[in-house]
Amino acid sequence: MTKKEKANQIVHHQMYANDAFSQWLGIKILEVDEGYSKLKMSIRKEMTNGMGAAHGGITYSFADSAFAFASNSHGLKSVSVETSISHTVALEPGDVIFAEAKLQHLSRKIGVYQVTVSKSDDQVVALFKGTVYRTSKEW
Repeated sequence: MTKKEKANQIVHHQMYANDAFSQWLGIKILEVDEGYSKLKMSIRKEMTNGMGAAHGGITYSFADSAFAFASNSHGLKSVSVETSISHTVALEPGDVIFAEAKLQHLSRKIGVYQVTVSKSDDQVVALFKGTVYRTSKEW
């Protein structure tokens, strides 16, 4: 099995298949590779706040799922230890967004990832950074 095949096995069949929240969000996995994931989803009315824009927690959760998939794709169970997000553009129902998680640094115990969330016109709507602790437990 190649590294990409193993990454896809972990993300699709072991993580996403048991991830009720990512499924509720309506996340579609577009691409997975070792240290990388690209996702797609649509903003729905029930995801909005009192101002009619997508709740910030929705964009955060979307980016967090991309982060989780990318960081666990190496084969070791990895858990978040620190995350941050900057929201740059408000989202409305009907907006289609993409999250692209990329590895920035990897050591035996720590991984750092950058997730860019953008609209279908490539406009960046949020920037997310996450750090994981890499356990010794394999998927």
